Amino acid sequence: MMRTFLQSTWGRLAVGAAVVIAAAILPLLAIDIPGVLPGPTYTPGTLTVLAYAMLIAALALSYHLIFGVAGMLSFGHAMFFAAGAYGLGIILRLLAPTGMPSEAVFLLAIVLTLVIALVLGNLVGALALRVSGISFAMVTLAVAQAMNVMIRRNVGGLTGGEEGVTLEVDVVPDFLVGVVNTRNLYWMALAILVLVYLACVWVERSRLGHVVAAARENELRVTVLGLRPYLVRLFVFAAAAVLAAVAGMGFMMLQSSATPRISTSDFTLTLLVIVVLGGVGYRWGAIVGGIIYTLLDQRLAALASAEWIQRLPDVLRIPLSEPLFILGMLFVLVVMFAPGGIVGLTHRVTRPRGGAKDAEQPAALQDVEA
Repeated sequence: MMRTFLQSTWGRLAVGAAVVIAAAILPLLAIDIPGVLPGPTYTPGTLTVLAYAMLIAALALSYHLIFGVAGMLSFGHAMFFAAGAYGLGIILRLLAPTGMPSEAVFLLAIVLTLVIALVLGNLVGALALRVSGISFAMVTLAVAQAMNVMIRRNVGGLTGGEEGVTLEVDVVPDFLVGVVNTRNLYWMALAILVLVYLACVWVERSRLGHVVAAARENELRVTVLGLRPYLVRLFVFAAAAVLAAVAGMGFMMLQSSATPRISTSDFTLTLLVIVVLGGVGYRWGAIVGGIIYTLLDQRLAALASAEWIQRLPDVLRIPLSEPLFILGMLFVLVVMFAPGGIVGLTHRVTRPRGGAKDAEQPAALQDVEA
C-alpha cells in the first residue's frame, strides 16, 4: 500500500515536498557528519559547501535535458554556466556607475544575463544541430573552447583574464552579501535547484519534451509523422542553456567571483560524469549525482592529506592521495556494475519485478502519436 502511494503522483509530490522542507530547515539545525561535512550544518563553511553542491546539481539537471532527455552529447554546456556567472558580474560592473537604484541595477542585470544566455543558446544550438552524433559534440566543443580563449585573453577588457571577474557587492541586496548571510545564500541555491527541477519537469512533460524524447529513439519515425525534430531540439537546447545560466548566476552570488575554469570543456566532462553517476534519464539522478560528486570532490582533498594515508606504502598512498583517481575509480565501478547509475540501481531494487516503467523516464513514441 505504501509502495503504491509513493509511486503515485501525489506520493512523489509528497516526497519531493518533504525533501525540500528538510533541506530548507537544515541551516537551523546542528547536524554534524564527520568526514562528509566540514562542520555542523548551521556553520557558514558547511552551508557554502551544501549551497555549491545544490548549484552543481541544478547545472547537472540542465545538462540532463540535453543528454538524458534529448540524447545529445554536448562538450560545451559549461559555456552557458560561465555566461550566467560572467554575464551577471560584468553587467553589474557596467551598470553600477550609472546612478540607478541598486535594486533596479540588480534586477536589470539578471534579466539581461538571461537574455544573453537565451541568445547564445539559440545561436550555438542553431549551428551545432545542423549535424548530429560526434559531429554535434565536436561543434559544441569548438565553440566552448573559443569562448574559453576569449575569457582567458580578456577580450574587450571585460573578463579579467586569468584572474576572472568579481561581484560588485555595492549593487547587490545586503541580505545576499557577506559571511553572516551565508544562510540566505544557501536558501537562494535551494530555490534555484527547485526552480530548475520544476522547469525540467515542465519541459519533459510538455508535447515538445515528448517529441524530443521520441526523436532520440527514432528520428525518422518522428519526421514521417510530420514533426520537425530540429526545432524541438533547438528549444530544449536553448532552455537548458538558460537554466545553466541561472545556476551560473547563483554561483557568482555564492562565490562572489568567477574564473575561466568554469568555462572549460573539462567542467562539461564533469557534468557528464555526474549525470552518468546519478543515472542517465533520471531527474533525481542528476541531483543525487551532483550532490554526491561535489561532496566527494570537496572532502577527498582533505582525506588525501590525512595522516593515515601518508603512512601507507607508496603503491597505495600515491593513488589514494589523488582525489581524481578515487572519483575516476568510482565512475568506473558505477559504469560496470550499476549502468543505470545510483538512482537507477535503487529503482531496480525497490521496484517490483515486472513492474511498470518509472514515470520519471522520458516519454516514448506512442506519446507523440496520441
